[in-house]
Amino acid sequence: MTVAEQLRGALEGRALALPEPAVTLVVPGLNEAESLPLLAAQIKEALPDTPYELIFVDDGSTDDSWQVINDLHEADPAVRGVQLRANFGKAMALAAGFERARADIVVMMDADLQDDPADLPKMLRKTDEGLDVVVGWKVERHDPLNRRIFSFIFNKTVGLVTGVHLHDMNCGFKAYRSEVLDSIPIYGDLFRFIPVLAAWQGFRVGEVPVNHRARQFGRSRYGLERILRGFFDLLSVSFLTKYSRKPMHLFGLLGLLFSALGVLICGYLAVLWFSGEGIGTRPLLLLGVLLILVGAQSFSIGLLGEFMTFQYHRKDARENLPVRESTGDP
Repeated sequence: MTVAEQLRGALEGRALALPEPAVTLVVPGLNEAESLPLLAAQIKEALPDTPYELIFVDDGSTDDSWQVINDLHEADPAVRGVQLRANFGKAMALAAGFERARADIVVMMDADLQDDPADLPKMLRKTDEGLDVVVGWKVERHDPLNRRIFSFIFNKTVGLVTGVHLHDMNCGFKAYRSEVLDSIPIYGDLFRFIPVLAAWQGFRVGEVPVNHRARQFGRSRYGLERILRGFFDLLSVSFLTKYSRKPMHLFGLLGLLFSALGVLICGYLAVLWFSGEGIGTRPLLLLGVLLILVGAQSFSIGLLGEFMTFQYHRKDARENLPVRESTGDP
């Protein structure tokens, strides 16, 4: 047996000796080497009697984050690590961590020490009480005033548009049942809206007040670009939750409005033409014809969307039915 095989066997034996985790903590980070040891120690202190696994995801850091993660793993096998080849963003880092989670409860939190691990027992109790998604609510925020204002506007807008009213939708400290993550694809920046997508699929969503701490190391990467992306993502989520199962309701309505307006314009011009007036050079004629064509295209898009939705559900509805539990099944 080679040295590599012996080492692999030893590591597998050590992994098998670990208790099955009751909770998986997924912590993505970029250049947070100074924070990781402190965070690992605080999590261990917060969960003394709860078997857990801690997955640090290095999102293409250029500091010593990966070496720190390996050192933490050597000291504590409950700590695991994933290193991405480059900086792909938080969504990709979370997806890499979620894919490797073994527990029924998965917690995501930031690596910058602003999320307080002492709140973990409180969040886990909420899942024991029946919630499928628990969102942290940073009651007293240690952020600049402009960020707090934008966050307030964003959360109010999300509640108004989606009907899911949370004080801090964008909080990076959340707990999920694994079936929630299995049901919702994580891509782009839509991870911020997992509670909305989960509520749309019938999961129970709630929140719990958490302690928000000031950043100790590094600097925040929160900027105006992130705010703009958040509102664009809100439009995407609004469309997905309202019309992904019935696209004709949106595109058919738009087609009806455009076509009706085009027909009215062309009808008005037809009356003028029968009255002897020339309409061939009027821009209004082009507008009327254009609206009718756009309306017909909208109807076509709606029909294609309905066809694709029907084909998808005919193939996968049996596997993706939102059933919470059943009794008496053979």
